[in-house]
This record gives sequence, structure tokens and C-alpha cells, in this order.
Amino acid sequence: MKQPCRLLAAFLLMAGICVCDSADAAEVEVVIGGLMAAEGGSWTPESSPLDSPFGVAFSSDNAMWIVELEGGRVHRRTAAGVLTLAGGATEQAYAGDGGSLLQARFNGMHNCAVLPNDDLLIADSWNHVVRRVDARTSVVSTLAGTGAPGFRGDGDHAREAEFNFVMCITLTPKADRLQIADLKNRRIREVHLGTGIVRTIAGNGKRGVPEDGAMAAESPLVDPRAVAENSTGTVYVLERGGHAIRAVSPDGRIRTVAGTGKAGFRDGAALQAQFGSPKHLCVGPDGIVYVADDQNGAIRAWNPATGQVRTVLGRSSGDPAIRLRNPHGVTWHQGWLYVLDMGNNRILRVRE
Repeated sequence: MKQPCRLLAAFLLMAGICVCDSADAAEVEVVIGGLMAAEGGSWTPESSPLDSPFGVAFSSDNAMWIVELEGGRVHRRTAAGVLTLAGGATEQAYAGDGGSLLQARFNGMHNCAVLPNDDLLIADSWNHVVRRVDARTSVVSTLAGTGAPGFRGDGDHAREAEFNFVMCITLTPKADRLQIADLKNRRIREVHLGTGIVRTIAGNGKRGVPEDGAMAAESPLVDPRAVAENSTGTVYVLERGGHAIRAVSPDGRIRTVAGTGKAGFRDGAALQAQFGSPKHLCVGPDGIVYVADDQNGAIRAWNPATGQVRTVLGRSSGDPAIRLRNPHGVTWHQGWLYVLDMGNNRILRVRE
């Protein structure tokens, strides 16, 4: 179901409600879900087919894969808009390897990614593993991790490595490596998909704010929640408790590029801007970094070229009618920014 929201701005103006400047207007559609009463509709989050959607990724046929955190399920939505339950269940477990996705069980999935051959990768967070779903057979296997929490395996094969809360997985632009936000190990780790070898690219396991210019793999991190690499090899790390974006340059050095480190809500110059427990990020084709700013109920954008942070959606930006609640995931696909409005059990998309 798709519902254009932009026309609501005219309605709000007629009702005497202030709306954002037209220069800030965006085209917004509800992909799964609807508009709530406060937004001019009658839909309720309780009526959604989704339960705490946290991440999406797209296959080559433009089908959308959706993973749920609390719901424990994997859904597939075709390009024509048909939504089906593909696997998983509300029962939380680490089960189903060697069998079909329909029989598999997961525990706290946070996001997903799709390989060039259309295999689906899932961050099975509280099982401390990355799972793989074969595109041809739907058979599930474990790509990385043993299922036990811990830290080991750098320099060895991913299947023998240990992770501790796999919070976010992201393919590099060439899809030759899988980057993992290894939350409780306070590290960003990377699996080379050709060799299966694991290495750490940021974080030394200690909690702290990294010093600008220091070697990333020798530096502390606060709590890395998400990771994404841009087209030139810079790796962005999002820290929820650190309320900041860090950048690891191709030479391995880290620096803070956005956020003051204190919770708040402020647009403007990146190092004076404030975030509120941000949870996920992605990089658009123009190099802009989009952030799901959880506690602020907003989608933010940092432009490395201008050094500015702005609000794309939420808090009267983009479409003044939209009310986001605990947005989690952001994914760029074919000119649209997809937004996981987790607290409202729905998925929207934005085009500016």
C-alpha cells in the first residue's frame, strides 16, 4: 500500500498549522502501513502486518526483504507490493541451519543485506551470528560466528570467529566485504567474502571517545551501532551512546565528523550538531550520510561536502504531517530513502 503524504501540507496550512518552507518539502510515501490520526489518517500501528521492523534490503528483482526485531520474522515484499511471510517466528532461538527459511528461528534481528547473487544475509544479533539464506533453495546457514558471545577469530575464518551482539551488517560498495558492528566488543569488524577471513578495522575493545587522527584499530569506541563505507573507501561508524558519527579513512585513521557527543537535537555545522541516540546509517549515491535518529524521531543527513547536518524527515521537516517514533533503519534504493518507522510498525520512503 502506498499513500502520498505531501498533499497534507496544504491541509495543514488551511487549518492554520505552520508547515516547513517549500524548499524543505519532500515527496513521502507510506510503503507498508498508513497515516495515523495525528497525520490525517485512521491507521493504527497495532493493525500493521509488521512487528518492530528494523531493517530492509533489496534483491535484483526489486523485492524488499524485511527483518523484525521483536517479531522475529522475515518478510518479503515483491516489487508489485505483495507482502508474504518468508520465515522466522515470534519464538526466539538459534535454529534452522541446513533447512528452509520457513523453519528457521532467529533472535533479535537488526538488519539485513543482499549479495549480488541475491543471497540474503541477516544480522542475527542476539545469537551473535550472521545468517545466510540461499537465493535458489532458501536454505539457511551461518556465515559468521559460532553462536557463543565472545571475541576471537581475527585472522581466521568467519565461521570460527566469535562476536558479541552483531548489531548491523553492511556490504561494501563492491560487495566484496561484509562490515559488522560488533557492539559489545566495541569494534567494527570485516569479513572478506572471498576468503572468509575476519579482521578488525576500528575499536580496541575499550569504551571511550577516539582521538582524532589516531589509528582506528587501536582506539576505543563508545558503542558502535552501525557501519557503512562510501565509494572512496571511508568507513562511517555510528555511535548511539556517543551521539556521533566517526569516519575511518582509507589509511586507517579515525576522527569524529558529526555530533558533539551529547544528546540533543540541533542542525547546522556538523561538529556542533546534536543527535539523540542514533541507531542506523547509510550512504546515498551522492556521498550524503543518512542517519536514523531514534530518540529525536527524525531522519538526519550529514553532507561531507558542505559539513552541514540537516533534518530530512520528522520534527516538521520533509513532510510536516509525519510523526516518526523510534525510527531505526535507513536504506537507499533507486532514488528513494527507505525509513523503518519501527515504533509505528511501518515503512516509509522519502525523495527530496
